[in-house]
Amino acid sequence: LRVGRVDTMRRRLNVTESVTEDVGKLTWGNPKNDERRSVPIPRFLVDELDVLKAGKGPNDLMFTGARGGVLRNGNFRRYCFDAAAVKAGLDGLTPHELRHTAASLAVSAGANVKGVQRMLGHASAAMTLDVYSGLFDDDLDGVADRLDEAHVYSAGIQADAQAKDKKASVSEIHSATTNLA
Repeated sequence: LRVGRVDTMRRRLNVTESVTEDVGKLTWGNPKNDERRSVPIPRFLVDELDVLKAGKGPNDLMFTGARGGVLRNGNFRRYCFDAAAVKAGLDGLTPHELRHTAASLAVSAGANVKGVQRMLGHASAAMTLDVYSGLFDDDLDGVADRLDEAHVYSAGIQADAQAKDKKASVSEIHSATTNLA
């Protein structure tokens, strides 16, 4: 991830390239399936990301290894990620599982399938549903609750309109009978 692809003003990470390692050789290219994507940044990370960006140019790497080069997956796992996972009581957690966590949190926050698809860089919403359909199914109670809220709101608006009409009718009757007298 390059510094210029971290837009803290819009709160987006723009994934436009990837790097893979094969027998120690790094190869830069497009993301998997050529699916560039925009990933939302929560507000609580903006200040920390701005600190990491400070003093770097737009083409510099956002996260680097100990010597300033590409942060290699094996080294990151061995020296940082795995120890942090154990400390958090999540021994065996993998970085890829965090992708599933992000999808789950997005769905729980009310994201629609197209939003999750774009965030994950899936080629289609159908692919997202194939992988994460269980997450959307688990949210059916939430959908029912939101429909109940919409119904109550709609019923309240209708009751207000009926009360207004009734008041207008009573006022018209009163006015008409007053004019007769």
